[in-house]
Amino acid sequence: MQTIYRDGLTIRQLRNGDTATVLSLFSRLGERSRVSRFCGAKPRLSDAELAQLARVDGGRHVLVGYVDGDPLPAGIARLVRDGATAEIAVTVADDYQGRGIGTTLLGALAADARAAGITRFVATVCSDNPSILAILRKLPGPFELTWRGGDREVVVGLAA
Repeated sequence: MQTIYRDGLTIRQLRNGDTATVLSLFSRLGERSRVSRFCGAKPRLSDAELAQLARVDGGRHVLVGYVDGDPLPAGIARLVRDGATAEIAVTVADDYQGRGIGTTLLGALAADARAAGITRFVATVCSDNPSILAILRKLPGPFELTWRGGDREVVVGLAA
């Protein structure tokens, strides 16, 4: 499935095992983005991490965004389902941050989640990542923020 969104952003589902796409986006992240996404230094992905991030199945759903004219992925949004709740993560390439790609990907992921009966998202947010907090606050449901050590746990209800 492929959908074209605003400003030339095309979103498609990641194919199970598509490690090349995951690695391609990872290579577009600078050190600061990697720290923000993984809550610590992450110079490379291990083979096990790469396989896990490229896994798509009944409980894992991953969307990839592409900007017109750029063959490489601009962002990825993923969820791992646990009943009616899903843990989520959003990653946007450095060159495309601040352009609405994360918001658009998360909106598409939320629509897919609601259609699948998921009623809330949970995200672990590194303390130095205010961008993802701003994106999560744009979802229409209730927003809860709690501290877990140096990180924050965000729970967002998915309004129907």
